[in-house]
Amino acid sequence: QVHLVESGGGSVQTGGSLRLSCVASDNTHKNFCAGWFRQTPGKEREGIASIDSGGDTTYADSVKGRFTISKDSGKNSWYLQMNTLQPEDTAMYYCAAEDYCHGVSLDQIRYDYWGQGTQVTVSS
Repeated sequence: QVHLVESGGGSVQTGGSLRLSCVASDNTHKNFCAGWFRQTPGKEREGIASIDSGGDTTYADSVKGRFTISKDSGKNSWYLQMNTLQPEDTAMYYCAAEDYCHGVSLDQIRYDYWGQGTQVTVSS
């Protein structure tokens, strides 16, 4: 079983930045895909960023141009740089990994492992 641990959440004001990190406890397959999702109470989990083994990325329209996903396969880690944060970005953020990558995806059903979540709160 692979465990994912997120860090980097917190509270910022509108326009601020945060960088989320996710580390896998054990070696996932080296060609893993990584993703970031977020969820607010009463809403479905939303895929916001994904990166595949080759470094291709995709983003939800809501974060495109503001958020950047990156990955360090050697460290079994990936990151989400979040800039120009807005109150509507307030959510619990989850990292996820697909063990054998089939390309970028914002569909949560594709992912095998999930972190416990880290809260991001953006105040106006």
